[in-house]
Amino acid sequence: MISGQPLHNYIDTIDDATLARMPILDIAARCWDKDRYDAFRVCYKSMRWIDDLVDREKSETPGLISSKIRQIERTIFSWIEAILTRNFFESGQKELSDVLTEYRIPLDPWKRFLKAMLYDLQHNGFRNMLTFLRYCDGAAIAPASIFMHLCGIKKDEGRYHPPDYDATQAARPLALFSYLVHIVRDFQKDHLENLNYFPDHMVKRHGLTVDEIRSIAEGGPVSQAFRNLISDYVNMADYYRKSALEVLDKILPNMKENYRMSLEVIYQLYYQIFEKIDPARGTFTREELNTSPLEIRSRLNTIFERYAVSAV
Repeated sequence: MISGQPLHNYIDTIDDATLARMPILDIAARCWDKDRYDAFRVCYKSMRWIDDLVDREKSETPGLISSKIRQIERTIFSWIEAILTRNFFESGQKELSDVLTEYRIPLDPWKRFLKAMLYDLQHNGFRNMLTFLRYCDGAAIAPASIFMHLCGIKKDEGRYHPPDYDATQAARPLALFSYLVHIVRDFQKDHLENLNYFPDHMVKRHGLTVDEIRSIAEGGPVSQAFRNLISDYVNMADYYRKSALEVLDKILPNMKENYRMSLEVIYQLYYQIFEKIDPARGTFTREELNTSPLEIRSRLNTIFERYAVSAV
């Protein structure tokens, strides 16, 4: 809840345009108490700043020159270094440092996230699936591990204690399921912004080229080869989806209901997108794969009913 306002009440107060723009993690974190939600916002704001910086440079200047890459690296490293040394040069750094200390959040997720962002700067795509999964460790699993950490910490005698599970391992399957679904949903948007998340070996294995995929993103006919590529992503996403359910079955019983509910919101809202992906007949446009505000509200209401709302 935010400022004492349960999620179901908050959702009722916002318009459809606002709901459609809200990241799924932000919707989910609004199940939490205000202090922990505020901690979440501080953590993700710092990662969003780094991610936006990298994406903006890559989309505006395809084929970054080495001097520009080094400049961006120095900017990011100096920001992280200020957190490590507590030599802050802007208020956001102290704010993040204080959150890490109070909520016992390790800095490791930021280091792994930074590694993925630097890979993004230095490469245009992925050689193979192994390279892609290593990238996901920083780009997807690291941020998710912070969310999972905040779900599992417990306060005793005025001090937070770490979760009784490994937050990174607990976050991994749900993060990968969500990220794979996210990539398919945003395929059109990403490729029109010169961002490619399909590994080279998978593209070649299906007899595709980057130019053909770009043509599909621009509204061209969808080839069977591309459908086969999407089918691979759907199968991988489904594998991690099932793994995520197994992990959630183990860790949810020991959580307070609002934190359990937040993880269910993440799973259900990404599963709602997953259900829309049709490798055999889909067009894979943003209009086809984006969930409408009405659909989001409906799925959230189903969750509220399951948790009897009062538990929030």
